[in-house]
Amino acid sequence: MTAGALSELDQVRTRIDREIGGKTLLTEFEDAVREQGDAPALHWRTPTGWQSLSWSEYRAQVRRVAYGLKALGLSSKQFGVILARNRPEHLIADLGLLYARGVPVSLYNTLAPEQVAYIAGHCEAVVAFVEDVGMLARFEAVRDRLPMLAHIVLIEGHAPGTITWDELLARGDAAAAQEPAWFEAAPDEVKPDDLITLIYTSGTTGPPKGVMDSHRQVMWMAASGNTNLPDPDVEERHLSYLPLAHAFERYAGHWNAIIRREQVFFCPDLQNVFQYAAEIHPTVMIGSPRVWEKLQAGIQAALAAEPNSAIRQAVSQALEIGGQVAEYRMQGRELPAELETAAAKASVVWNGIRARVGLDQCRLGVTGAAPISPGVVAFFRSLDLPLVEGYGMTESTVGATMNPIGQERLGTVGRANTGLELRIADDGELLMRGGNVMQGYYKDPAGTAAAIDADGWLHTGDVASIDADGYVRIVDRKKELIITAGGKNVSPANLENLLKRCPLIGQAAVIGDRRPFIAALLVLDPDAVRPWAKHYGLSGLSLAELAAHPTLLADLQAAVDAANAEVSTAEQVRKFKVLPVEWTVDSGELTPTLKLKRRVINERYQAEIENLYAR
Repeated sequence: MTAGALSELDQVRTRIDREIGGKTLLTEFEDAVREQGDAPALHWRTPTGWQSLSWSEYRAQVRRVAYGLKALGLSSKQFGVILARNRPEHLIADLGLLYARGVPVSLYNTLAPEQVAYIAGHCEAVVAFVEDVGMLARFEAVRDRLPMLAHIVLIEGHAPGTITWDELLARGDAAAAQEPAWFEAAPDEVKPDDLITLIYTSGTTGPPKGVMDSHRQVMWMAASGNTNLPDPDVEERHLSYLPLAHAFERYAGHWNAIIRREQVFFCPDLQNVFQYAAEIHPTVMIGSPRVWEKLQAGIQAALAAEPNSAIRQAVSQALEIGGQVAEYRMQGRELPAELETAAAKASVVWNGIRARVGLDQCRLGVTGAAPISPGVVAFFRSLDLPLVEGYGMTESTVGATMNPIGQERLGTVGRANTGLELRIADDGELLMRGGNVMQGYYKDPAGTAAAIDADGWLHTGDVASIDADGYVRIVDRKKELIITAGGKNVSPANLENLLKRCPLIGQAAVIGDRRPFIAALLVLDPDAVRPWAKHYGLSGLSLAELAAHPTLLADLQAAVDAANAEVSTAEQVRKFKVLPVEWTVDSGELTPTLKLKRRVINERYQAEIENLYAR
């Protein structure tokens, strides 16, 4: 960078530092409660309908939990873990720990007992909030390995050796009467550099690392990243459904929701996310690529199954017009009069489709956490849903880049957030530096030194390029790059996205490290396969039978050929195997953030892989 550019960057950082000076999540929460008062803050659904807490009621519950923790003996800087799905008690417990001068750590609700033991033991948690007796079993299986864990608070139900949620609140009420000023003093006593959480990486390779985030880093992230979001000048509604143990949801559905005064609606089950969306109509929607891919497949399957050919044709025409409109808007150009007229008519179709999945009032869709095919983004842009791709990592307090609305470039993750520096190292690795970079890894100075160099640059582990206008293109993870037997470097993520352009392919894993050629494991998308099978009169066949059917294999070969046409000869997929399964978090092939666990896949399907390379 030039000296002038650095000077401008320093000015931006000085402005951010001034803007967030002295602020913590607690001071923001207090301000939000004063401003919002009786306005709704948290919503959750029960068999009798939606329930809610106002901002004032939210604070009152946090106060009771904080005093309850004080009564249990929680000391300053001690850790508490939370094993629960997306529900109000999760956020209340999180804030209660912070007001009690402790540090909350959320656990993925898919963790095995061994993983629970590792994280709770690593941070030496003294208290655990657990949703129900089913999740409690994971603690009970390893309780003898957690000598520091003094108390377990059970949010639902009763179990020996635990404290119920109501009992904790009752203890809090008694403690509040003894020392009423203690809670109100927390926003002054908790400092910007104090930890706001540890976020443990999902651990696709090796044990997870505890990323240390402070209040200051979260405030800096918000000041830097919120310039990319629509101004919160409407009633903002956030649908919280991604794991709160992940930085994406923790930031968007908790920290930034407080900062932006958004209402949070909880969806405890990923499978029902768009049923919930149809009820609440979120104004900003976040999601990993798999969420958007599944939604696209569902919409396209519904269109293919539409018996009325006139309706199918009308929708196809509306999508084509939407694609043209998106191209103009992404370039910041005005629509020609003819296209504007066509768009006005097509908007009825766009709005109808978005309304069916609850996204008719969505002002912005954000995808991140893993690479996404540009075709998926283009599809939603053709529905007049401004879906943009961003990039970040747990170590950057979630965000680093985002495509700016009106200046998007498909296939890139956008430009650096305000005040953040990016550069490419000699080996192609993306480096970043800014106030949102983590403090380090908890109890791991060697790991911290390896991740953040002496000049403050965070080594992301991602291979990337940056064009002349600052747009970043992620190539792949350094450690996931395939090096074929011929010495060719191949990005599996790039090939996988090309393969997934075929609606029939729900998931793909490209293999070939130290192998003579590239191959792939393909997983069918059930939503797309069902109408395909009906079209060919094969509805009675099972998924396993379809996976071996010659007609389906021929269609998949055509999709592979189409993907191969866009890459070099050395990168082309020579063979593939269709698996009669669906990869999920529960089945073990995906992380809780829906990324491929490549090591697990390679081990689990070793026989199928070897058959692909058998002579």
